Amino acid sequence: MTSINANQLLAEVDSLPLDLKTKLVEKLLSSLHPSKKSIDDLWKKEVETRLREIESGSVSLIDGEEVFKKIDKRLAK
Repeated sequence: MTSINANQLLAEVDSLPLDLKTKLVEKLLSSLHPSKKSIDDLWKKEVETRLREIESGSVSLIDGEEVFKKIDKRLAK
């Protein structure tokens, strides 16, 4: 294996295309904070539930700008 210093490594990373940089970031983050399957499964279930609610029309969606306006209004009090 060829030895590479930190500056060389960072230069290599800078030259990578965005999709590879994204994969690298995901890999690094997962090595720092390994995911737990049980938690991932709960999030997946939650996402699927929310998607069904949206598709069925049983929930109303609020535009993001409107949400932030309401937050700003509450914080201004």
